[in-house]
Amino acid sequence: MSRDTIVAKRYAKALFEVALQQQQVLEVEQELRAVVSGLTGDQEIIKFIVSPNISDEAKRNVLHASLDGKVSEPVLRTVLLLIERGRVELLQDLLDDYVRIEGDSLGIADARVYSTYALKEEEKEAVAREFGGRVNKKIRIENIVDPALLGGLKVAIGDTIYDGSLAGKLERLEQSFNRRVQ
Repeated sequence: MSRDTIVAKRYAKALFEVALQQQQVLEVEQELRAVVSGLTGDQEIIKFIVSPNISDEAKRNVLHASLDGKVSEPVLRTVLLLIERGRVELLQDLLDDYVRIEGDSLGIADARVYSTYALKEEEKEAVAREFGGRVNKKIRIENIVDPALLGGLKVAIGDTIYDGSLAGKLERLEQSFNRRVQ
């Protein structure tokens, strides 16, 4: 485990503990997602943040003015602390670790559901119920459309993949035939 990974985990744990005390765990996650998306999604902002020609104080002032009143105090302080300590590149890892800690604590798991079409809300709820029962957690669904599946679903929860897609079944059938031929 790299030093940056350990540091990101520490920031995430501290932020989670503060959010838990303030009963704002899910709100902090949403705010953190928005900040990470906003700060890492625009090349001009990235150039500004990583520029050695701009003082950390100027960066903090700009970010404070931009985020103040739009995000909670814990999120704002965390972002400003990362800027101050020259660790803004940890934002995405901090978000990932925060979501993992949050999920473990609240019994929530994120699932990426691959399908050949965009799932309706009722279908997402059915998938969440089915897989929530398997992993004993509340499932949050992110639907990803993948026409290469041909049909069915592929569900990824953490490091586990449940492949019920037609393409996956055909691949397993082919492997079975190849083993018998050899």
